[in-house]
Amino acid sequence: MYINSKWRILTVGDGDLSFSASLVKHHKPRALTATVFDTRSTLIAKYGSDEHYQQLLKNGANVLTGFDVTEPRTWQNITLQQFDLVIFQFPLIPGFSSKQDYIKQCEHFSINTLNRRLLRIYLQHCFKYFLADNGAKLAYISSKDVKPYRQWNIEHSLTMNLPLMYLGKMAFNITEFPGYRIRNVDRDKHVKDTQGFTYVYSDNQTLPAEDIQLATFVDDKVFSKLALLNNDNHCAICRTGLLLNELDKKLHFSSKKHLQMQQYEQQWHYYLSQESL
Repeated sequence: MYINSKWRILTVGDGDLSFSASLVKHHKPRALTATVFDTRSTLIAKYGSDEHYQQLLKNGANVLTGFDVTEPRTWQNITLQQFDLVIFQFPLIPGFSSKQDYIKQCEHFSINTLNRRLLRIYLQHCFKYFLADNGAKLAYISSKDVKPYRQWNIEHSLTMNLPLMYLGKMAFNITEFPGYRIRNVDRDKHVKDTQGFTYVYSDNQTLPAEDIQLATFVDDKVFSKLALLNNDNHCAICRTGLLLNELDKKLHFSSKKHLQMQQYEQQWHYYLSQESL
C-alpha cells in the first residue's frame, strides 16, 4: 500500500483501530482521522480495551466512533472535503441479527449485491463528500483475493455509470503495518492473513505524478485483457481464458462457477437499474 506522508488520510470502519494506529506510527501521514462503526462502549466490550483509540489520540489523530460511511447523519464531527486519501480495510457487511433480518435485507438483493452496494456507496461518498478538490483524490479498498470477496468484481463493477476510474491494485503486505490485526466484522476474532490487494480509485484524470507514480501496481495482465475483450473465448467475470475450442466454452459456460457469477452480475445490474430510478 502506497502512503504519501504529505497526505491527509481518513480511515473508514477500522475494526479495533489497529490499522490506523499502525498507520500513524509507522507511516506518519500529515493528518489522520480514524473512524469505526461501533460506539466506544461497544469497541471496548468487543475487543477488551480501547488501547488503539488511546494511542491514536496521543499521536494527535482524530478518532470518531459510531461512524457509518453510508449515513451522513453520523458525520457530525468530521470536516468534509479535507482529505487526500480515504481507506477502507477489508470491508464486509455486518452479519444478520436474526432470520427475519436476513429475509428482510435479502428480499430483493443477494449478500453479494449488498456488499457491492456498500463499497459503491463508500466510493460515491468519498468523492462527493470526503476528498478535497485540491488533493490527491484517491480512495483505497483492501480486500481478500478469495471467495466471497473475489466474487464482488471489485475492479470493474463498483464504478459502472459513475465518473470514477479504477487505477489498479497493489499487493497488501500486512508486515508494513506492525500491530495491525484484521478483525472479523462482528466478533473479536483475527481474520486469516490470506493474500489481499488494495484497489485504487480516483475521479482525477490528471493526477500529480508524485501522488501515484511511486505506487507499485500488480500487473494483472490476464484479467485486464479479458475485461477488454468482447468475445466468447474469454470470461472476464470468472477470470478465465483462453477457451480454446467449443468444448472448452461449453464446459465453462455451463459450469456452476460461471452460472453463479453470471447470476451475481445480473443481480448487480438490476440493483444499478433501481439505483437510477
